[in-house]
Amino acid sequence: MFLRSITFAGAVSLLGSTAMAGCGIEAGNISILSNDFPAIQAVTAAAAECADDGINVEANLTQDHKDIMVAALTANPAQYSSVVVSNSTLVTLMNDGLVRSLDDLVAEHGAHLNKSQMITVNGEVMAVAFMANAQHLFARTDVLEKAGVEGIPASYEDVIAAAEAIRASGLMEHPVALNTKAGWNLAEEFVNMYMGTGAEFFKPGTAEAAINNADGVATLEMLKSLVAYSNPDYLTFDSNATQAEWEAGNLALAIMWGSRGDAVLDAEGSTEMVTSNTVLTGAPTWGRGDRPASTLWWDGIAISANVSDADAEATFMAMMNGITTEVVKANNDAAVWLIDGYEASPASAGVTATANGGAAPYPMLPFMGALHTALGAEISDFLQGSESAEQALADVEAAYTAAAKEQGFLQ
Repeated sequence: MFLRSITFAGAVSLLGSTAMAGCGIEAGNISILSNDFPAIQAVTAAAAECADDGINVEANLTQDHKDIMVAALTANPAQYSSVVVSNSTLVTLMNDGLVRSLDDLVAEHGAHLNKSQMITVNGEVMAVAFMANAQHLFARTDVLEKAGVEGIPASYEDVIAAAEAIRASGLMEHPVALNTKAGWNLAEEFVNMYMGTGAEFFKPGTAEAAINNADGVATLEMLKSLVAYSNPDYLTFDSNATQAEWEAGNLALAIMWGSRGDAVLDAEGSTEMVTSNTVLTGAPTWGRGDRPASTLWWDGIAISANVSDADAEATFMAMMNGITTEVVKANNDAAVWLIDGYEASPASAGVTATANGGAAPYPMLPFMGALHTALGAEISDFLQGSESAEQALADVEAAYTAAAKEQGFLQ
């Protein structure tokens, strides 16, 4: 397992690539902050191959990256010269001017990149994407068959019916899991489910929240119906916990990130019974909608604004070494790569099906982060039965409105 926080100095070869030591970098300090899952481990390990005499590469891979990135990049100089960002985190950093335009660096060192990798905001390249991701359904076909369930659920109504059949058969008391840890993860589950309705989060052309409506209430009620079949500790379940429960054979139906697919399907930490009967399919639909209840994401590279130009260039060059065709070929099944050389695999089937089904991207709006934060803080009271759905959504809108006014999005 790739070490989560490590400093690389001197020539190293973690992936067996033939990149020359230093990657042509003459000077500069390179420090990377990112999430922690296999694809990013591969990217940062390949970037670390650029370490050479006088060139240090540091990487902090942590599930808490979202909580520390703003403070870390606000420092001058920034604590990290690069952050691996996504749809939502890039907007958060851009709101505070903490990442720089990559136009010059792409022109100088990005000849191998595809146009589809360029994340352009207001005409400037602000990030370089290297993989796609989405949350979707993981299913245990053997458990479904034993419970008399025909086929893999295609809707959340089907998921609930299958979960009831599994519980009634005595196979599992808590067959369902979602990433419902209070905070960001729980909010993302609301966002995914709400996206399945096709409704808008904000009143058209404004930053005024618009989720306290019939679609918002139905979304909360569907989430509550699902967690009724989950472990009572569901408010502690993040990606690591959900994956561990799946690999232990304690689940039959779960909504997990596609980036977990390779780790779930391999032999490490699980059993042949679990892996051979695990199928990754698209995110379910629900209600009257035909859009998968999920959001499409990308992960990519951003460079800090508060570092020297020399450090920025060195970091960009190292990160380009992390997203080559050679890295993809060595780690093909770790992600749905947006890089030449990628070949689709069973581990990517769920993300591909979700995208092909018409799932929409996570909204890249400057004020979406404030709404996401409010959702994560307020909706657990409804799920635990201490207030109504309408009151929970009113609390969300009130918390969001206060934050949006403070941040200048609302008057």
